[in-house]
Amino acid sequence: VQLQASGGGSVQAGGSLRLSCAASGHSFSNSGMGWFRQAPGKEREFVAFISWSDSKPRYVDSVKGRFTISRDNAKNTVYLQMNSLKPEDTAVYYCAGDSRTHGFSWWYQRSEEYESWGQGTQVTVSS
Repeated sequence: VQLQASGGGSVQAGGSLRLSCAASGHSFSNSGMGWFRQAPGKEREFVAFISWSDSKPRYVDSVKGRFTISRDNAKNTVYLQMNSLKPEDTAVYYCAGDSRTHGFSWWYQRSEEYESWGQGTQVTVSS
């Protein structure tokens, strides 16, 4: 699966953005899809995940209640709706996908478990 992320930009605190990740390839509908982010000087961190079946979206605690991950398998696209943005959400956001079977339930939090990555889109939130 090849991934193309878009939708980043600059907003003020409290604003909203919707990121999109368009996928090409036959395995998208069978892939778990995740969003990660990396702020300057920090490690890449898990943000959100949605399984191929669209069940039980997962989020890092810091974005729960503000961010929503969703997918449209007919459009081969996964979205990240980000509301109530904070300056600490400023980062480059990456989408990632993986269609393989994993041996542990929390694999989606680990960037090394994903086989496909998008190029990243910058999100800047000013106070």
